[in-house]
Amino acid sequence: MSSAYGWSMSTNEIQNYYALGQEQHRLSGDSEVERLRTEVILDRYLPPVPAVICDVGGGAGIYAFPLARKGYQVHLIDIVPLHIEQAKAQSLSDGIQLASITLGDARNLAIPSSSADAVLLLGPLYHLAERTGRMKALREAHRILKPGATLIAAAISRFASFVDGLSHGMFKDAIFRQIVSADLASGMHKNPTDLAEYFTTAYLHHPDELKDEVSAAHFENTKLLAIEGPAWGGAQFRSAVVDVVQRKVLLEMLAQIEEDPSIMGASAHFLAIARKPIS
Repeated sequence: MSSAYGWSMSTNEIQNYYALGQEQHRLSGDSEVERLRTEVILDRYLPPVPAVICDVGGGAGIYAFPLARKGYQVHLIDIVPLHIEQAKAQSLSDGIQLASITLGDARNLAIPSSSADAVLLLGPLYHLAERTGRMKALREAHRILKPGATLIAAAISRFASFVDGLSHGMFKDAIFRQIVSADLASGMHKNPTDLAEYFTTAYLHHPDELKDEVSAAHFENTKLLAIEGPAWGGAQFRSAVVDVVQRKVLLEMLAQIEEDPSIMGASAHFLAIARKPIS
């Protein structure tokens, strides 16, 4: 489960969660496959360099900096001040210049209309609990995209906490089981504890729901891709990830099944790829 962006600022628990500073290094370890698979998909669907990419809710720049290194003009926007500070520090230390690094809200972007060749929403949609907020973020992405340009938006699966709890031992806790029960019933993930491993306020999508929301924001040709597929819940998943040979085959197999609708909900995360109509 990933980066925060674009929630109601009254939900202080989300700000407090990301103020712990874990997001900058989250996409390593067990989450490395999420990063590697996302990078592969970005390579496949982003326009050629030096396209303008708006990485909205991009955290500390886990994807922004590699894209800038490839020659993209990347604007990084995030709502967490710590993430902006971390991104600016990394830019200075690594000598990689982004087009901009700014604090902002996915629902109200200070970006000109029809100016981006691609928009990444790899965090905002699952920290906007209400559909109205998610639709605002999607419509803002639509507004700033050029006609025919690409949206890549991430969601957490409705079933992710269920699988995660069983895989990592949290399911033995009655409170966590109550969290999962609420997630399955409504998609609304709330953590009443101080345990960071139980995540923070988030919205967990059913795959069909994400596709419907993207289409309702007037995007076309929407397709869904599973990122981790069902593999992330496997007992030997971590062993496969750290083994170079197994990891290579694992990534190839996940790409092979990424569009299969029968496994979409079993993936911890999935992406919607869509385009703004030309007219």
